[in-house]
Amino acid sequence: MKSYPVIKDRKIKAAIVGCGRISKNHFESISKHQKNIELVSICDDDESVLNTHEKKYNIKGYLDLTNMIEKVDLDLVILCTPSGLHAEQTETCAKKGINIMTEKPMATRWNDGIRMVKVCDQAGVRLFVVKQNRNNPTIKLIKRAIKENRFGKIHLVHLNVFWSRPQSYYDQAPWRGTWEFDGGALMNQASHYIDLLDWLIGPIDKVQSMISTTRDIEVEDTGVINIKWRNGTIGSASVTMLTYPKNLEASITILGEKGSIKVGGVAVNDIQHWEFDESKEYDSTIKEVNYQTTSIYGFGHPLFYENVIEVLRGNAEPETDGREGLQSLEVLVAAYLSAKDGKVVSLPLEQ
Repeated sequence: MKSYPVIKDRKIKAAIVGCGRISKNHFESISKHQKNIELVSICDDDESVLNTHEKKYNIKGYLDLTNMIEKVDLDLVILCTPSGLHAEQTETCAKKGINIMTEKPMATRWNDGIRMVKVCDQAGVRLFVVKQNRNNPTIKLIKRAIKENRFGKIHLVHLNVFWSRPQSYYDQAPWRGTWEFDGGALMNQASHYIDLLDWLIGPIDKVQSMISTTRDIEVEDTGVINIKWRNGTIGSASVTMLTYPKNLEASITILGEKGSIKVGGVAVNDIQHWEFDESKEYDSTIKEVNYQTTSIYGFGHPLFYENVIEVLRGNAEPETDGREGLQSLEVLVAAYLSAKDGKVVSLPLEQ
């Protein structure tokens, strides 16, 4: 097993790169774990945004990533930048011996994802890919039921992501809605949910996809994927950013020979159906597991940080590293290839 440097007897020194929409979850997570991790710098290429966050968090910031890592001693860089920048930024940090945490998707291109894993392997640093929805209590309960084989053979799985992204959302920045830097409804907004299809049900064998675009953007704002898993299960995913007038649901339905469930809400946060042929003691806790939220991100980021801290302390292995990140990226890239060529695409993409 590969060995990595371990950080003991001091706080982990971290920097956030990109102070946009998702960074709030990381600022809050670091604050919640301040006994073990400290924010020592930030970086954003928008001077106004950078100044605002410097004042808010009383911390020195940098407009340029390379400049920051040359001047600041860091253990971990957290990438909250446009996804198309992740590969280059990961390589820059890895070559300086800095561990990397990247938001989803890890990259917008398959080759970039492969490159990120290889460069971190070569540099001997950790690459963490944020998959915080795996830590949602509702999802953990589904995972437990699957591990205990409560469904028996799973026949059919369906995923819905019905959210709203008006034109004004895409007009906020020139990189939004582009193939190179952002990706569309499947690659960007539905990325965490596509990850759940692989993590919960198992390796995917084939995908067939169609996409369409209504907004004034390069990428798709609506897409559907038909899926066949290696274990014989079939299913589908329906994703759109055109829901009127606001986010409606992110849900997953699983139908098996001995059980069926549906978890809905705006962030798979509400168990709406839970029925099995044999009951378990924890079935009575369903209502306690459900939680109310208007945030599509859920509350999994602080739990994700717990694992990252334990890994860097040498006490655990990563729950979602670069190779885990490649699992969902591969499915997403295959879906786009299918939509482009009008064909069923088999996985893996590389033999």
